[in-house]
Amino acid sequence: MLDRQHFFNTVRGSLFGGKMDISQVEGMSAILDAWEKSGNTDLRQLAYMLATVFHECNKTMQPITELGGRSYFDKYEPGTQIGKNLGNTQKGDGAKYKGRGFVQLTGRTNYQKAGDKLGVDLINNPDKALELPVATQIMFKGMGEGWFTGRTLGAYFSPTVCDWINARRIINGTDKAITISNYAKLFYAALGH
Repeated sequence: MLDRQHFFNTVRGSLFGGKMDISQVEGMSAILDAWEKSGNTDLRQLAYMLATVFHECNKTMQPITELGGRSYFDKYEPGTQIGKNLGNTQKGDGAKYKGRGFVQLTGRTNYQKAGDKLGVDLINNPDKALELPVATQIMFKGMGEGWFTGRTLGAYFSPTVCDWINARRIINGTDKAITISNYAKLFYAALGH
């Protein structure tokens, strides 16, 4: 069982500049609750998930929608390389399947895969990825099972491996890998290590 009082007191100072609002606490509490139910005992993996949320959700610790005006999402449209890679097939898919949730689930293919795995219709209701329980499941299962890039948490954190930097490949190549690894180490320290 995690010492949540110690955890929140520590991250308040090390990551949140001395103060957190209730929504940040609620978001992290939902993640900690899911962690305790998961049976996973590798706190490095939990720390890395928390660091990912901290980065991807702009420190809100709540599921968010990818920022940008309508034209920003044109880069995800069918006919673009990114859109093709994301499985977007219909005009408007770029904006419809923009990043959402804790891990910024993006693209028709990823929404279909996550929805199928969780039994949630994310194709017709993509905003469901913003619901705290759904966002939490997408993060846990997606990062644990390699939904996004084929890489899993276990590949970077196991009894013989600890790779804070390359773990970013689970979500998004090496974009911001060092920054997120530093956040993860702070979360790990707050978890009592």
